[in-house]
Amino acid sequence: MTLQLFDSFYAAARPDAERVLGGFWLGDVAPAALCPWPLQRLVTSLLGAGRSGLEEAWWVAGDAPLLSGEAEGMAWRRCGDLLFGVIELDESQVVAAPPRSALQTASEQAYARIFRLLDAQGLPHLWRLWNYMGDINGESGGLERYRQFNLGRAEAFEGAARSVVGRVPAACALGVAGGPLTIAFLASATPVLPIENPRQVSAFLYPSDYGPRPPTFSRAALAWPPGQEILFVSGTASIVGHQTVHPGDVRAQTVESLDNIAAVLAVASAQSRSGAFSLPDLGYRVYVRQADDLETVRAVVAQRVGDAPVAYVRADVCRADLLVEIEGQVVRPSLRR
Repeated sequence: MTLQLFDSFYAAARPDAERVLGGFWLGDVAPAALCPWPLQRLVTSLLGAGRSGLEEAWWVAGDAPLLSGEAEGMAWRRCGDLLFGVIELDESQVVAAPPRSALQTASEQAYARIFRLLDAQGLPHLWRLWNYMGDINGESGGLERYRQFNLGRAEAFEGAARSVVGRVPAACALGVAGGPLTIAFLASATPVLPIENPRQVSAFLYPSDYGPRPPTFSRAALAWPPGQEILFVSGTASIVGHQTVHPGDVRAQTVESLDNIAAVLAVASAQSRSGAFSLPDLGYRVYVRQADDLETVRAVVAQRVGDAPVAYVRADVCRADLLVEIEGQVVRPSLRR
């Protein structure tokens, strides 16, 4: 069994649909056809793409059987020791007991359901999470919505007796124009190796300036499916230490974000089983707050990553003063066990 990433922007041959573990759709209009695999649908604009949507999928080569199911509103698909799932929760349908907000309650419930599924499947280790919500920088009850989300997420981690410090998965959390809280996840029987950035305070150690509970994610993570190595780089922005730098300057923020990714790659390279990593090795999603900033961001990214595949997406970043966020990943053969 071999895990691969198919992306339409990679110009790869479309995989056999019967071997797709799960995937993503990004675009202004959600796809009309239902997929037989878990699909995270993000209704948001692709920037400078010349097309209406972008499809990405994780798929497995080989002949190991794929099992599909539904649990507590989650669609999931499994192949051997790998599982991909998607959950959506509509905040308007969540019953929240004040002072807890609907988003805090929804995020706690979503993660609690994810952990119950993983325990039931005997695949307890989260590798990567993709979190999206509406109005991420909005405020209610005196607390920014992203901070409400972090509260619920941390409560679920602790409720499932999982660490909120150190051994946590890679992740991103972005704001989209609307829609439910949606979380996609990739999990396995084996843990990832979390990677931190020496230029930054680990997110799970942020001071209380950023909310009552810090975010629960690592800056990157290395995973080792049989014969392979995967590097997941979490959503990365213009933060040094724990503070935003270059507020209002999208070009400088893009440079700083890539400098942070380069620092993460240097740490990951020391732990790699497939050789050193460099910026052009990865494929990227670049989230841009203001569509008018696309050309500035794209020029900086192209200079640093060369011909690496990049998708530009309109989204709000988790801090109101951040204008761009970049994430990446690469799958390649492992040179050693």
